[in-house]
Order: sequence, then structure tokens, then C-alpha cells
Amino acid sequence: MRYLHTMLRVRNLDAALKFYRDALGLEEVRRIENEKGRFTLVFLAAPEDRELVKQKGRPAPTVELTYNWDEETYGEDRYFGHLAYEVDDIYATCDRLAKLGITINRPPRDGQMAFVRSPDRHSIELLQKGEAKPPQEPWASMPNTGHW
Repeated sequence: MRYLHTMLRVRNLDAALKFYRDALGLEEVRRIENEKGRFTLVFLAAPEDRELVKQKGRPAPTVELTYNWDEETYGEDRYFGHLAYEVDDIYATCDRLAKLGITINRPPRDGQMAFVRSPDRHSIELLQKGEAKPPQEPWASMPNTGHW
């Protein structure tokens, strides 16, 4: 068994791509437009996973953004937990996201873990690659904001 993808329903594909592609740095690796089914699927991968995506068979690991052309109400059920991505520098990543206007819901007070949410309220966990970084301000004393 191997991880293939996580499918996330999104209400606004442009806003979702601005978050996942432009802010988080994921790359679009495949797109399916289905006029009969009235949906668009966009598959995204982390830059370091590009070679895995090129392997034979189903591309993996990816995030599949599913945009249904007709409006639907999804609510905010918490059955979905979160996506997790490893980052080279948790502080630099959170700083860059904050400068883009993204709320850091759970700041990296421990130098190891942070949480943000997508425009569709999906939780994204960011984990420091390797050992935790030493606590650093303003993160060390920053309170949680909202939910993650």
C-alpha cells in the first residue's frame, strides 16, 4: 500500500490555487476538466516529490483539489483531519505565509510544528525538517488563533 492523494473539495478554485500553489509552493502536476460531470480536478505535488509523481501508474503523493462547477454546501464538518508537509525552515515558512495574509492558527512555538488553514478551512500542518529549531520570537509567545 502507498499513499496516493488526498482529495479536498474547494468552493473557489482560484482561491484554493492561490493558497496551495502560490503560498505553500505546491506545483500543479495534472488537471482534469470534466464537462459532463461538471467538475475540475487539479492535482498538486510538493517540489521534492516531483520524481515520485512521474513514476509509472498513479501519480503520488498528491493533493487533489476537486472543484464542482455547481455550488454545493459542504459545511465545516471535522471528519477530515489535516494535510501535513515537512518544511526546511518552520519560522521562515510561517513568516512568508503571514506576510501573504495567511493566519498562523497554531504558531511554531516549539520550533517544530505549526498549523494554518486553507480558504476552504482545511487544516494544514507544517513540520520542521529534522530537529526542532530553538524557540524564537515572535513565535514562542504567540497565542493560537481560531481553529486548526
